[in-house]
Amino acid sequence: MVRRVKKAVSAMSYSFQKFYKQVSTIKPSNFALAAIVVAISVFLFGGGIYLIIVKPYPAIYYGGRFLFVDPQLSEQWVSDSIIAMILFAFGVIGLLLMYQSTKYAYNPRQAYLMLMIGVALFIIAYISVEAIIHYWKGV
Repeated sequence: MVRRVKKAVSAMSYSFQKFYKQVSTIKPSNFALAAIVVAISVFLFGGGIYLIIVKPYPAIYYGGRFLFVDPQLSEQWVSDSIIAMILFAFGVIGLLLMYQSTKYAYNPRQAYLMLMIGVALFIIAYISVEAIIHYWKGV
């Protein structure tokens, strides 16, 4: 199999060989891979697959006002997913800020500030998700 690929590559023109070599030896950075994995995770946890498959309504105008969160637990609207994805992203950013604060031991003020902002973002995200589930969804 390897010989066949090498033979096919050697038969290509120089520009294609150069392009093939660049593509086959590419190594993305760890930060880029981690960011992609986190983005995919937030998308999946926020209900992205459900949005793609079911194609629900963005919001509903009911009783003289817009409802952005479906009151039933078994249903979901686009705005439900967007709100969930934003809140999950806040939680992940909060966790990352808490982690980054440990790297600034030589500067306690900056470490403490990053830790407090991270904790605040994480707590806001957690309380918001719980409030939506408990009060709006009625669970």
